[in-house]
Amino acid sequence: MEHLLPRPDELAFATDLYQLTMMAAYRARPESERATSTFELFVRRLPEGRAFLVAAGLEQALAYLSELRFTGAQVDWLRTLPVFAHAHPEFFEWLRDFELTGSVDAVPEGTIVFPNEPLLRVRAPLAQAQLVETYLLATLNAQTLIASKAARVRLAAQGRTAIDFGARRAHGFGAATLATRASWIAGLDGTSNVLAAQKLGVPVLGTAAHAFIMSYEDERDAFAAYHRHYPDHCVLLIDTYDTLEGCRRAAAIGPSLKGVRLDSGDLGELSRACRAILDERGLTKTRIVASGDLNELKIAALLAEGAPIDSFGVGTELVTSRDQPALGGVYKLVERTEGDRRIPVMKLSEGKVTWPSAKQVHRVLDADGRLVRDVIELADAPAPQPPPGGRVEPLLQEVMRDGRVTAPADATDVHAARARCAAQLASLPEGLTRLEGYDPPPTEIGPALQTLADELRAARGVPDDRRPIDERKEP
Repeated sequence: MEHLLPRPDELAFATDLYQLTMMAAYRARPESERATSTFELFVRRLPEGRAFLVAAGLEQALAYLSELRFTGAQVDWLRTLPVFAHAHPEFFEWLRDFELTGSVDAVPEGTIVFPNEPLLRVRAPLAQAQLVETYLLATLNAQTLIASKAARVRLAAQGRTAIDFGARRAHGFGAATLATRASWIAGLDGTSNVLAAQKLGVPVLGTAAHAFIMSYEDERDAFAAYHRHYPDHCVLLIDTYDTLEGCRRAAAIGPSLKGVRLDSGDLGELSRACRAILDERGLTKTRIVASGDLNELKIAALLAEGAPIDSFGVGTELVTSRDQPALGGVYKLVERTEGDRRIPVMKLSEGKVTWPSAKQVHRVLDADGRLVRDVIELADAPAPQPPPGGRVEPLLQEVMRDGRVTAPADATDVHAARARCAAQLASLPEGLTRLEGYDPPPTEIGPALQTLADELRAARGVPDDRRPIDERKEP
């Protein structure tokens, strides 16, 4: 059986055809190997319903970049494609010896980011930098999308337990495992996904399905059997038939009952009724778990109405980011060289204007460590001045040099990323932690970058009103 997910020796083909055709054309230019190009990966605008994004996926991106090679069989197959009929033979010989020689800067995983802020920057010979676009976008877009959704679930739960229950609803099991990784970075408390838990070293949690209950003639026998097998971890699903009667039968287990799970119906009303039943029987420490197509807005609404729910299992809505199921990250050329000259470039397509040249993002924090603003500025321009008692931190850091990974361990370690995300969520002003009616992104364009963009726009004769999205302060 042929497995469709790429093995390490297949990564070079984990791309779009046009990356390869552009590479062949680039190689036909004699200066292409000497010329260095700079590409940046960023999101032009936030998806609706998002006040910020959580960067994730860098570990997998660096693994790809460091392992990227062409096999002889791949090169031979490419030569059979009609589109390459006139490609120079040197191109195929170059592919046989291909190895990434470029450098990469990126924001560490778990970093809060905003529109037009580079998550990752690649500086490499043009053909090399072009090849990696597809895989980098697929990797960072997907995990950043899910981490950003999970962060909203974390905020909505207000300190209560929130668990990834989404393995069965993800777009394939590989996606499920990466979704667990992203949701752990964003602060969720565990997963039902056994493989992800084992690989990542995160808590694995779960109860039982309705099938277990229905496999017994009497619900009470099902409850007794489950408790007998798992006396220290007994959380019973009580809504297979009559929820409140199920709660009474579960309560008969006694003080060792760890929890009951509600998976349907009016969760607010049922949780209050179940809490009363449990408390009447002295089971004040027995927890109520809720699941069933939950998302951050439903969780927030339940808690706002006083639902005594202790733990939330979030599945489909989380692992598919159902309300915003795609993140429009892009990977754009921002600078090229000719000899010793660095030439900034700027895409000026209407509605898709980009900021030119290599950039740094400076995070301005006040004396209490809270976010004041981000300043997007040219990478070699001075950083903004910090506020009194505050500080300014550059977000992008070197993670690869000359094709070798140099990232510090905490830039990609999933547990360090989780701690980073928690700290940065705590640093956000209240206007950015609201699930609805939140403030616009607190970003500014640095003076040097603004001047350069104006000059390039004028040199091309492009109307002054054709500007990058966040320069127009669009929501």
